Amino acid sequence: MNNYYPFINTPLPYAYDALEPFIDEKTMHLHHDRHLQTYIDNLNSFLEENPSLQKYSLEELLTIWRRLPCHLQAPLRNNAGGVYNHRFYFDGLKPCRCSDRFQNGSPGQPPAGCASENRTASSYLLFSEMSRQFGSRENFRSQFKEAALSVFGSGYAWLVSDSGMLKIVTSSNQNTPVCHSRTLILNIDVWEHAYYLKHYNLRAAYIDDWFRVVNWEKANERFAGMNHDCRCR
Repeated sequence: MNNYYPFINTPLPYAYDALEPFIDEKTMHLHHDRHLQTYIDNLNSFLEENPSLQKYSLEELLTIWRRLPCHLQAPLRNNAGGVYNHRFYFDGLKPCRCSDRFQNGSPGQPPAGCASENRTASSYLLFSEMSRQFGSRENFRSQFKEAALSVFGSGYAWLVSDSGMLKIVTSSNQNTPVCHSRTLILNIDVWEHAYYLKHYNLRAAYIDDWFRVVNWEKANERFAGMNHDCRCR
C-alpha cells in the first residue's frame, strides 16, 4: 500500500465476494473501485496543484491541514481523510466466519473456535483490555453499535487507544481521529454507500453483519502497536 503521492488504489486483501453474505459483492465493487478511487483521484489532483505538499505521507497530510491557508484545508482534509478512512476500513475486514463469536470465551483469550495463525499473548491483548475496560466484550459491542447508530448522516465509528485507554469515538464525513498518543484500532464506515444496496436504511442490521467480518487479528496487531500508530507532528 503506497503512502505517498501519487496514491494508487491497491487491490483489496480479499476477493470482492469474500465477505458474503454479510457485505455483498456489488457494494464492495462500488465502495472500493468507485468511491475510494474518487477520493484517490481528487487527492492526487489536489497535490498536483500543490507540489509543496507532495513530500508528506498520507498520515502527515491529516495532521498538517490546519496549518494551511483556509481555502486548502477542506479539500485536503476531505480527500486525504477519504483515502485513509476507506483504506483503514477495508484493511480491517476479513472473511472470517467466526468474527461474530468474538464476545465469547474467557478474558484475554481468542474467540472460541476461531482458527488463528499466531495465538500469542500480545495478539489477544485487545480482548483482555476490552473485558477489563468495558466490563465484557458484549458491553463493548453494544456501546460500539450505539455509537455507530448515533452518527448523524455520514461518518464513522472508531475504537481507539488513547495512551492505553480504549475509547469509542465518532467522526463526521471524512474526518479522522488522528491525534497525539492515539492509536486507531478499527472503524466502521456508516456512510450509506457502505451498506444501502444490501441493507437499505437498516444501519443496525449492517452493523451486526459488519461484526461478522471484522479482522480481529488486524485489530489486535494495531492495538499492540504493530501498525497504524498515528501521531501528530
